[in-house]
Amino acid sequence: MSYSRPWKSFEEQLAMLKCRGMVVSDEAKAINYLERLGYYRLSGYWYPFREIVFRKQESGKISYQRLDNFVAGTQFQDAVHLYVYDKQLRLLASDALERIEVAIRTGIAHLLGERDTFAYQNPALFNTRFVEVKPGFSASRHQQWLSKFETSLSRSKEEFVKHYRQKHGLPLPIWVAVETWDFGMFSILYSGMQYKDQQAIASKFGISEPVVFASWLRSLNYIRNICAHHSRLWNRNVVDQPKLSKAGDVLELDCFRDKQELIARPFLIFCIMQHLLNRICPNSHWNERFKQLVREFPEIGAGGGVCAGNMGLIEGWEQWALWQ
Repeated sequence: MSYSRPWKSFEEQLAMLKCRGMVVSDEAKAINYLERLGYYRLSGYWYPFREIVFRKQESGKISYQRLDNFVAGTQFQDAVHLYVYDKQLRLLASDALERIEVAIRTGIAHLLGERDTFAYQNPALFNTRFVEVKPGFSASRHQQWLSKFETSLSRSKEEFVKHYRQKHGLPLPIWVAVETWDFGMFSILYSGMQYKDQQAIASKFGISEPVVFASWLRSLNYIRNICAHHSRLWNRNVVDQPKLSKAGDVLELDCFRDKQELIARPFLIFCIMQHLLNRICPNSHWNERFKQLVREFPEIGAGGGVCAGNMGLIEGWEQWALWQ
C-alpha cells in the first residue's frame, strides 16, 4: 500500500492536533517547536497520551490499539517537556559512553599491541569463527571488519591520521588505529578475540563471562546510536538487550533476573554504565547526576502513566551500593 497522506503546513499540523483533543496554550510557540523539531520527532513524545482501546480476541487474549485522539487534558507542552527531558538523558548517557568507549578500546589496544604492533591485521590473534570464511560468504568477519576499517580510515580527516600516514605510512599501529574506531567497530573486534583475551578485558571491568561482556558492548553501542541520532531514549523498548552476569558478579543486576519487561528497558543499561564507570573513574559524580535527573522528571498534567518509571526503574534503586 502506497503512502497517501498529504503534505501539511505547520499550521495545519497544529490544527489537526487540536482537533484530536490536544490543548495548545500558546499557538505561536507550538508552531515554533513544530518548525524546529518536526511533527514526526515530537510524535514519539505525545504517543503515550493517545487514547487506548482494548479488545478481546477470539483466543481470549487482550490486545490494544492506540487511537488518534488524545486523553483529556493532554497539553502540547507536555510533549515538549518530555522531549527536553529526553535530550538531557541522552546527553548524560553520551557522557558515560564516551568514558566507557575510550577505556575499553584503550584496554584492547594495550593487550593486543603487546603481541603485535599491527594486531588487528593478524588473524592468528583472533578466534576461528572470526577468521574463517563461512559457506556462502566471500569473506570472513575479520576481513569484513578490516574492509570497514580501511574505508573509515580513507575518509578520516583527523590530523593525527594525516600526520602518521605522511611520516610513517600505513598500516597504523593498533594504539593509533584504535583512535579511529567507533563503538561498533571495537565491539565487533572484541567478539572476535581469543577467549583468554576476551576474559582478560572483561575481568578488568568486573565481569567474569566474556559472552556477557560482549552483549553489554552491543547494548551500549545500541544506546550510543540512539543518542547519536537524537532518538527517543527514556521509555525505549531496547532491541539489543544485554545478558545478565552470573549471580553475584554485579549484585544489583540480580534484581533484573527473570524480569523480561525490565530487561527490555533502558534502566538496566544505565546500571551497566554505572558499574563500568565505577571501574573506570570511581570518583565520578555521574551517578549523582543520573539520580538528580530522574528526580527532575517533568510533571505531566495528562498523567496516563507517563513517568520516570517508564525507564524500567526498580523500587529502592537509589539506595543500591551501585549508585552510591
